[in-house]
Amino acid sequence: QVQLVESGGGLVQTGGSLRLSCAASGRIFGLYVMGWFRQAPGKEREFVAAINQSGGSTAYADSVKGRFTISRDNAKNTLYLQMNSLKSEDTAVYYCAAKIRGYGNIWYRVLDYDYWGQGTQVTVSS
Repeated sequence: QVQLVESGGGLVQTGGSLRLSCAASGRIFGLYVMGWFRQAPGKEREFVAAINQSGGSTAYADSVKGRFTISRDNAKNTLYLQMNSLKSEDTAVYYCAAKIRGYGNIWYRVLDYDYWGQGTQVTVSS
């Protein structure tokens, strides 16, 4: 069993920055492919970014590319999402997710992931 706890969300103005963290416990963090997803009111949960087990491979949704950076610290069992140049359309609940048996690849679909955190709210005001 894996427990994921997100933190770092909040209210920020357009153009501002936030750093989300996701603390993992349970099994060996370094075995998981990790991802960030978000869900805005009335919309489906969507892919934001993902990182493979070593951190050597990352991927981003086109909407956040160049503004967001995903990273991980396997020694601290923690996943991060640095969000810069925030826009109102980034407002959503952000979730971290873990995939076991990721085989070093990047995974993009909600259904690909095995464990989820409870989410943290990010609100960007104009």
